[in-house]
Amino acid sequence: MRNTLKLLAVVAALAVPLSAQGGSDTKGKFFFKKTCKSCHATGGSAKEVTPLSKTQAQWKAYFAAGKHNKGKEAITTVLKPEQVKDVQTFLVNHASDSPQPETCGG
Repeated sequence: MRNTLKLLAVVAALAVPLSAQGGSDTKGKFFFKKTCKSCHATGGSAKEVTPLSKTQAQWKAYFAAGKHNKGKEAITTVLKPEQVKDVQTFLVNHASDSPQPETCGG
């Protein structure tokens, strides 16, 4: 029983930073694949980007700046404001240094 409680405490502690961003990981993956991958895929018009392209800190800094297209435009020109937080959550949660790195294939 004591080990089970310890395990639950560890799982809860790990989950808090991932959910603290306030966005939806699932929705973020959907919006990233629907909106971003059209340009940011192999052979696309922009550099290939996946969650693994940056560390968690780098993704947070990118979204804090709120810029897209090498700083030339606001990120809200490509994503609706309510979608930005979801995409940020997905990218940070699956960044190269995250507990659950992911490529967002397909």
